[in-house]
Amino acid sequence: MQKENLDFLGIGDTVVDAFIKLVDAHLEEADHIKYEEQQLCMPFAAKVPYESVTVIPAVGNSANATVSAARLGLKSGLLTFLGNDVNGRECKFQLESENISTDYLIMENGKFTNYHYVLWFKDERTILIKHETFKTYLPEIGKPKWIYLSSLGEHAKDLHFELAAYLEKNPEVKLAFQPGTFQIKMGKDLLKDIYKHTEFFCCNVEEAQKILGESTRDLNTLLSKMQELGPKIITITDGKMGSYMRNAGQNYFMPAYPDANPPLERTGAGDAFSSTFTACLALGISPEDAVRYAPINSMNVVQYVGAQKGLLTLKDIEMYLQKAPESYTLLSI
Repeated sequence: MQKENLDFLGIGDTVVDAFIKLVDAHLEEADHIKYEEQQLCMPFAAKVPYESVTVIPAVGNSANATVSAARLGLKSGLLTFLGNDVNGRECKFQLESENISTDYLIMENGKFTNYHYVLWFKDERTILIKHETFKTYLPEIGKPKWIYLSSLGEHAKDLHFELAAYLEKNPEVKLAFQPGTFQIKMGKDLLKDIYKHTEFFCCNVEEAQKILGESTRDLNTLLSKMQELGPKIITITDGKMGSYMRNAGQNYFMPAYPDANPPLERTGAGDAFSSTFTACLALGISPEDAVRYAPINSMNVVQYVGAQKGLLTLKDIEMYLQKAPESYTLLSI
């Protein structure tokens, strides 16, 4: 039986996250140490207490994005590779509970589903990761309106080339690309055909520097050079400082939406931004409005544990927009 075409098909690795809230830890920090180079320290060879543990199935960049798209009203599905184990079945159940098509879940016998440990300290997290190796391939996916490609492990290298060939044959299918760690490591030359077919691209400032081999933090430069790789619409996020967009030859700055409360923990803020922007485009919303919707979902996600609980509906986002401060304005730069 032919599968129904989707509005949004996420492609990427899926994991189970176990959030361990630490209490007996501290940061090794000094004026000369960059924020991202600080060390999380705990007593060695000791019994270290923790406050709580929260296990969240069916997460990961693309899984988070697919849940986001579904809550925003899109007919959504996820192409991912899981072990045919207890955790894999729990992930499938969780996705189905979010009204996400699991027609493209590929569950491999004899494999374990990815399981990560998230060390949660203050409002940040350090993640202990282990990517299982699966037999990856691009199955028959029909013609979804949008494909959302994000983090895949090294075992899925050839899948990128299969996807690029698919996009070449199906130019009406639009691609959103939010690269994960291995995709950035692959380099822009190896993934040139993915970048060439990308309609919407999103990453943060540090990721843009790595992809482009640039040391500058000048956003006009980073946006322009990223567009030279092929993407039509580009956003580069800069955490609490806001986000930047390039569309139709014009660069913009969008401030972050004010926090309702101090962030609880920041997992999934980037996924919320990128997926909300993509979903807005799929719903026919202009890029100039999409970049106003996206930070609101990021703001709300960090009010909760994990990357999905705080994801909003379109109606919720529009309510926040109505009460946004005057400073929440898109600026040309």
